[in-house]
Amino acid sequence: MTVATETETPTSKEDLRETLQSFQDGLRGAIDDRRQTLVTVGAVVGVTVVVVAYLLGRRVGRRRTTFVEIRRV
Repeated sequence: MTVATETETPTSKEDLRETLQSFQDGLRGAIDDRRQTLVTVGAVVGVTVVVVAYLLGRRVGRRRTTFVEIRRV
């Protein structure tokens, strides 16, 4: 039984560079297309976290507040 080997052309530096560059360009294009949406979502999430932290802080402050009543006799 003889096994036929295919002759493979060696991969050059330029081939790799072109392949990686095209992949990177495609990825950059996808990110640029969605950048505005990502910024908007990030801003909304940030504002929501700040508002929730503020409201929870107010609630805890009310529960721990001591009222002292002073009466003159």
